[in-house]
Amino acid sequence: MTIRESGEMYLETIYVLSQKSSNVRGIDVGAYMGFSKPSVSRAIGILKKDGLVMIDGSGFIKLTYKGEERAKLIYERHMLLSKLLVNIGVDEKTASEDACRIEHYISEKTFEAIKKHVEKYGSRK
Repeated sequence: MTIRESGEMYLETIYVLSQKSSNVRGIDVGAYMGFSKPSVSRAIGILKKDGLVMIDGSGFIKLTYKGEERAKLIYERHMLLSKLLVNIGVDEKTASEDACRIEHYISEKTFEAIKKHVEKYGSRK
């Protein structure tokens, strides 16, 4: 199963929000991402169909095991790439925005090489 960049962005958002509160609703996701309720509902429906999220009896969005594993991977990429870009002199806002774009397209092989490099040589932040 391959989800597109937008689906990965939703997963990452749900993951980030769920770290702050176990009660994540579509309206929370929309507010965080700046998307309309119909857009969020459609995306959540696709993620649900793909077995990445579920909606509990109270209407809260929960990541499935598979969804949480994917979201953690995306979030790890985002954080490490942001840190790397800041370390080479990119301002934090630009680094975060660029990392958000890169995280969806970078190969696993390249990401693992970057991760090993950061682990070996450390980072300033």
